[in-house]
Amino acid sequence: MLRNIIGALAGAKAAQRAGTVDGATGAVLGVVAVPLVTRIIQRMGPIGWIAAAAGGYAMNRYMEGKPADAPKRRPARRRSTAA
Repeated sequence: MLRNIIGALAGAKAAQRAGTVDGATGAVLGVVAVPLVTRIIQRMGPIGWIAAAAGGYAMNRYMEGKPADAPKRRPARRRSTAA
């Protein structure tokens, strides 16, 4: 029961951020996704946990608008002008 409530809240929040569906539809999608994700994680074991974590990370990067494989910029090196 608590899982469904958390799934509904997460789905509503994701729908609010995405802007493509309203909060109620996102809540329903969140409730429906909970048993599917739970079953996938249980059947796949540790690999399922790793896949879920990687998927969550990728979704977080996507929602922030940054590519997941963006290289980090290094600051420019200063050149000494001493001769």
